[in-house]
Amino acid sequence: MAFEELLNEVGGLGKFQILQMVLALPLVGIAACHILLENFTAAIPGHRCWVYILDNATGILSPDVLLRISIPLDSNLKPEKCHRFLHPQWQLLHLNRTFPNMSDLDTEPCVDGWVYDHSLFSSTIVTEWDLICDHQSQKSVVQFVFMAGMQVGGFIYGHLSDRFGRKLILRCCLLQLAISGTCTAFAPTFLIYCLLRFWSGCSAVAIITNNWMLIAEWTRSQSKAMVIMLITCAVSIGQMMLGGLAFVFREWRTLQLVVSIPFFVFSFSSRFAVTVPLYGISMNLQHFGSNIFLFQVIFGALTTLARCLARVVLNHKGRRPTQMFFLFLVGVSILANTFVPPEMQALRVALASVGITCVAAAVTSYCVHCDELMPTLLRAKAFGLDAMVSRCGSALAPLLMTLVVYLPTLPWIIYGVFPIIAGLVVPFQPETKNMPLSDTIQDVENTKRVSREAKDFYIKVTKF
Repeated sequence: MAFEELLNEVGGLGKFQILQMVLALPLVGIAACHILLENFTAAIPGHRCWVYILDNATGILSPDVLLRISIPLDSNLKPEKCHRFLHPQWQLLHLNRTFPNMSDLDTEPCVDGWVYDHSLFSSTIVTEWDLICDHQSQKSVVQFVFMAGMQVGGFIYGHLSDRFGRKLILRCCLLQLAISGTCTAFAPTFLIYCLLRFWSGCSAVAIITNNWMLIAEWTRSQSKAMVIMLITCAVSIGQMMLGGLAFVFREWRTLQLVVSIPFFVFSFSSRFAVTVPLYGISMNLQHFGSNIFLFQVIFGALTTLARCLARVVLNHKGRRPTQMFFLFLVGVSILANTFVPPEMQALRVALASVGITCVAAAVTSYCVHCDELMPTLLRAKAFGLDAMVSRCGSALAPLLMTLVVYLPTLPWIIYGVFPIIAGLVVPFQPETKNMPLSDTIQDVENTKRVSREAKDFYIKVTKF
């Protein structure tokens, strides 16, 4: 008797499966917080050069007057963030509503450091290690390092899970994330911070995938779509939770501790192209406006609804049409957003909301389809390989933002093109709607044969 048939006999969604989900879903949600943590711990606040006459001396002149003679204005008539006047320009005090050619005045970089706006965040790793101006690209490097860790962890821990068991590796990864996440909060240098975030990425992906497989493999095929929908919803709930936590804890080390310490408790319990736009939108909230706390919560709520919607469409339209529909919508919404001017913030946020909603639905649809395509004997290795390939996309997403120095819209064009290309590949995969879960490779071959025969029969009947 095959394992799928045995589950149907004893009950594929009983108390055991429910308890398993209750224990596993919170882990998935909090682990998801670590993926998007740099939205807040690496947020770039307003800043300008430190100037002695402005920031250390006292006198009868107001700060606005001192700022005018100390800091040049950029093309938007805002104080420069990375340069200051070599000497105080007292002649500027005699100009009334006129602005001289700043290129004629001698300036220099911020040799004495910067002054940051702490109204939104009391501190971030940007203010900690001055990751601005010539070093601004290092923020994208941090996000790349974490995603690279997820890629390596998906490959290594996928293999170890098959060899030594899911639960053992899960416990080890829970403890690893607890230690690495907590130590990150006390990182004394930027290099150590990057190394610890890489280690956290290795364990975070294993926690999500192992919980995923432990739940999915103990659920019969009739309930699998609903169960996978709940798992992906846990990721969205993690997004909302992170927005709330970041609003309360404005200091980056404290926020890092809050999302890491719970894994010390959890460690003692039993428990693809689409990732580019997903993390491209999720990890660049400041592109859409200043209220990134609200955006984090809204995007989390929208992705929750989208994943529930994906289950309904999956059951009615099948796996392939659902994936293609949502992937095309993702690409179109992102590409349309590149033509919207920055002043139309409401429209930009609306299009971004459509994009993040559709990409969440596309991920859920893909996960259901992928789980039904993989035979049980190879599922863990297949998920490990799939995680490795998808992490290539997730690691590439923040790194693509460095292309803004060449063309500001170039990263978003890439984010929009990727899902459209992925949608064109979906029809080459077999349809698995209402098909039993495959246990062996031979079962997969039989599924392909049945799918082709059903398609031929449908065409013949339609012609008749």
